[in-house]
Amino acid sequence: MLDTNEGKEQTIADRDEDLPRDAKIVKTLLKSMGVDDYEPHVVHQFLELWYRYVADVLTDAQVYSEHAGKAAIDCDDVKLAIQSKINFSFSQPPPQEVLLELARNRNKVPLPKSMAPPGIALPPEQDTH
Repeated sequence: MLDTNEGKEQTIADRDEDLPRDAKIVKTLLKSMGVDDYEPHVVHQFLELWYRYVADVLTDAQVYSEHAGKAAIDCDDVKLAIQSKINFSFSQPPPQEVLLELARNRNKVPLPKSMAPPGIALPPEQDTH
């Protein structure tokens, strides 16, 4: 009797061997993060994002290199391009001291008194018959 699961695993392994190196890296990253079940196009989407990010960083690094009058891009240009992307893409939350001061100022103002009595508001007695 033939075990169908064994053939299925072999087919997946064969497909993995045919993948480009970058796709194998994406699959390894997904697996290392505990993601075992995903649609095949997810790998292609990650690759597209990855390639676009690298192209953007290298384009920025080239601009920085040209601005500095260098003939070629160097490591410092790439680092600067990555740092500028991080600064532009991600904003840091304010320090805890600032948040605490804002909370103290906000909490100095008392809440308005409730005009309604506690409980559920019911319609007048004459409207209930």
